[in-house]
Amino acid sequence: MHPAFSVIFLTTLIGVGQGLFLALFSSQAYSVVDVLPAQSGGFYALGGLIALIFLIGGLIASFFHLGHPERAWRAAAKWRTSWLSREVIALPLVMGSISLYALVNWLGLEADIYGLGKTGQVALSIGALGVVATIALFVCTAMIYAAIKFLQEWASPLTVVNYFLLGTASGFGFATAYAAVAAPALTPFYGGWAITLTVAGLFTRIASLLRNARIKQISSVQTAIGVRHNKVRQGAMGMMGGSYNTREYFHGRTALFLKSVKWIFLVLTFPVPVLLLWAGLAQNSAGLLMLAVGVQYVGLLFERWFFFAQANHPQNLYYQVVG
Repeated sequence: MHPAFSVIFLTTLIGVGQGLFLALFSSQAYSVVDVLPAQSGGFYALGGLIALIFLIGGLIASFFHLGHPERAWRAAAKWRTSWLSREVIALPLVMGSISLYALVNWLGLEADIYGLGKTGQVALSIGALGVVATIALFVCTAMIYAAIKFLQEWASPLTVVNYFLLGTASGFGFATAYAAVAAPALTPFYGGWAITLTVAGLFTRIASLLRNARIKQISSVQTAIGVRHNKVRQGAMGMMGGSYNTREYFHGRTALFLKSVKWIFLVLTFPVPVLLLWAGLAQNSAGLLMLAVGVQYVGLLFERWFFFAQANHPQNLYYQVVG
C-alpha cells in the first residue's frame, strides 16, 4: 500500500496523546492509595492539556487525507459496520474526557463520592471513563486495518496489540520527560513503565514481522486473471502510464529501501529509546529523557510508514510490470 503521511501522523500523534493520558491517570490512581506520592492538580491538568494537544494535532493531520474535509462528519454514519466510523466517534469522546479530566484537576473540584476520605475521586471517576474511551480508540484505530482480511499483513491480532503497545510506550516515555521537569518523584514510575512497554512492543513487533515473512499469499497471477495455467507471465500493466491503482495501492519503492526502513524503525523505536531512558533515569537527566522521546517518535514514523507499505494489495497482481 502507499503510505499517506497524514495517516502516519494521525496514528502516531494520537498514540502519544492516549499513552500520556493513561500514564497520568495510572499515577494519580496509585497516589490515591498511597503507592505513589500525590501531586498537585496542576500537574495532571497540564499533562492532560498536552495529551489533548497531541490528539488535536492528529485530528488536524487526518483532514489532509480527505478529498472533501467539509464532509468529514459523514464518516460517523456507518458506526454499526465500520471501524473507521467508530474511530471517528471514539476520538471526540477521548478528547472530551481528557478535557474534563484536566479541567477538574485544574479547578481542584473534590467530593468524597465513594466514602473513602481520599482526594481526587472526581478526577479519577471522569478519568476512568476516559480510560475506557482511550482503549476503545486504540482498538478502533487498529481494527480499521486488522479487519481487512485480504490484506494479510494487517489481518492479525498483533496489529491491535502493536498499536496499543507502541502508543502507550510513546505516551509513558513523554510522561517520563514531563515528570522529570514537573514531578521528579514520579519519574522512576513512568520511566520503568516506558521501558517495559517499549521492550514488550519490540517482541510483538518482531512477532508480526516474522509472521508476515511467512505469509503464503492466497492470490496469484492465475487467480487474478482466471487462468489456471502453471506458466503465466505478465508483460505489461495494460496502460501507457500510471493510474490511481498504481499510485495508491503500491508504495513504489525497492525491496532494498523497504528493508532499510525496517531496520531504521527497529533501531530507533526500541533499543535506542530504552538506552536513553535508562541513562536519563540513572543520571536524572531531563535532556536525555526528552531525547529518548524524540528518537522514539521518529522511529514510530518509520515504523508506521513500513506498516502501510508492507501490506500487499491483491490488485497489484494486475500491475506488477510497469512497461
